[in-house]
Amino acid sequence: MSIQRASRLTPYVFLAPAAAVMAIALLYPVCYMIYASFLDWNPSQRIGEADWIGLRNYINLLSDESFHESFWVTLKFAALVVGAEMVIGVGLALILDRKLRGMSVLRTIFILPMMIAPIVVGLVWRYMYHPTVGLFNRTLADIGVSPVPWLSDGDWAFASVVIADVWQWTPFIFILSLAALQSLPQSALEASRIDGASGWQQIWHIKLPLMMPVLVVTGLLRLIDAFKVLEVILVLTNGGPGLSTEILALRISRTASEFRELGYAAAMANYLLILLMVLTLGMYFYNKVIEARAVRLRKAAAAAAAKEEGA
Repeated sequence: MSIQRASRLTPYVFLAPAAAVMAIALLYPVCYMIYASFLDWNPSQRIGEADWIGLRNYINLLSDESFHESFWVTLKFAALVVGAEMVIGVGLALILDRKLRGMSVLRTIFILPMMIAPIVVGLVWRYMYHPTVGLFNRTLADIGVSPVPWLSDGDWAFASVVIADVWQWTPFIFILSLAALQSLPQSALEASRIDGASGWQQIWHIKLPLMMPVLVVTGLLRLIDAFKVLEVILVLTNGGPGLSTEILALRISRTASEFRELGYAAAMANYLLILLMVLTLGMYFYNKVIEARAVRLRKAAAAAAAKEEGA
């Protein structure tokens, strides 16, 4: 084997173990789930004993009102939490992107919620939402305001899980937004200052446009993750009251464990998988567009520089 050919194969040799692990840990379970979705399968059977029913699980889901409600709750939850986290996270990054005494400590405090286990987050917020001894209702009682049914009313329960998720995952947006801010070209900001741009004008016309590629990818990553939230809602409300906080991940879990319909749960999981794949492909093609745009800009800059040198 020639040295040139060996050098070409070297990266694939190093990637082979990781690819094998990914195939076993990812592709096999996905294929298993897809196969199971075509079966009438329950936990008392081996998968080979289950009856083949074709697309019946998928067809039944189209008329399943509980599935439709969970799907709608999932979309509403993901849109609200990601929207709120983007606004708060980017706003905090813009505020804290400056050299002040103690700012490093403050930034560390802001990222602490993201480091706490979701189960613990759910328990902490459940205690704070307690109708009589919880922090919120006790504070409201002290100022003479009626207690709020945080977890016993459908609308308030949905707001409660949104608040808990925003509290935990806003630091994720904050960290990436702050990193994007600190990597901005200082020449553009200095030029705008010389031209007399105010702080708000720099934010709207320079900082946010330059941060937009990072913000879009960050938002898509957080959106994908929001569709898979389970632990916090499971601890806080277990999907109740009614179906007001039952997101699709919780519906899939209950269908498999409580209703013992493994094939039906697999079909639901495949619907969720398709939705996440659409979001992932959207992020992939957006990155390709951004890369192509960057290449065109670099070529244009190089051509302009060459023209100036020739002149």
